[in-house]
Amino acid sequence: MTYNTLRYEVADNILTLTLNRPENLNAFTVEMANELIDAFNRASDDDGVRAIVVTGEGRAFCAGMDLTPSGNVFGLDEKLNPTMDDMHNKLDDPEMIAGVRDTGGRVTLAIYDCKKPVIAAINGAAVGIGATMTCAMDIRLASEHARIGFVFNKIGITPEACSSWFLPRIVGMSQALEWVYTGDILSAQDALAGGYVKAVLPADKLLEEAYRLAGRIARHSPVAIALTRQMMYRNAAQPHPVEAHRVDSLAVFYCSQKSGKEGVASFLEKRAPEFTDTISSDMPPFYPWW
Repeated sequence: MTYNTLRYEVADNILTLTLNRPENLNAFTVEMANELIDAFNRASDDDGVRAIVVTGEGRAFCAGMDLTPSGNVFGLDEKLNPTMDDMHNKLDDPEMIAGVRDTGGRVTLAIYDCKKPVIAAINGAAVGIGATMTCAMDIRLASEHARIGFVFNKIGITPEACSSWFLPRIVGMSQALEWVYTGDILSAQDALAGGYVKAVLPADKLLEEAYRLAGRIARHSPVAIALTRQMMYRNAAQPHPVEAHRVDSLAVFYCSQKSGKEGVASFLEKRAPEFTDTISSDMPPFYPWW
């Protein structure tokens, strides 16, 4: 796919995915949603990508949904009358994808399924979907200029992009509800105090820190990282730890036979490991287990 709303750039095994509509403050569109889904799916299976950094071009990260199109600005087909049964049995029907499903949710589900760690470098305004898409990313860094807002109730809609699943897990239920109920625009320091971002950085240091962190991750076994990412998200949502034990057991069993051997050898030999396993050929046979 050729991207019109994104830049997809790989260097040193790190993909920089830049939202690229700066003249519109990187406002989100259906086209951007489809391009993001393609980009995360592409990166997930690319052995040349070990970690992903997502940022925005210009002074905004993403100022939310582009509200200028005529008709239903969310791209939804108001002639339809979808039911919860449809959402269970017809979720992937073309009509449902095009006319009913939340585009932001389709993006965050692609991020959730991705095999690569994702770091958000929030360089400016991140409002609405600009905020909720980062909920599905693993680590969030913010520029001192960042402003974050879960503003859905302010405009008469509800939170989207699976944020009702992600946000309480990040900041706790009470904090999540306060931010969503009020729709307040949070400063970078507010987001840090609430546990939403890991750090607040000077604007000119934001990407530097994101790349430093991504580089530390990219050194490790890509298979172990891919498994770890899915284990953390999926096992944490299970009702009993024995479900995690089942997955953990198989993950260690298979990793111990290749990347684990190199890791142990490098430790004993007091050298840096040289992992040669790849996503394309070395994922264990039980993956995906869900």
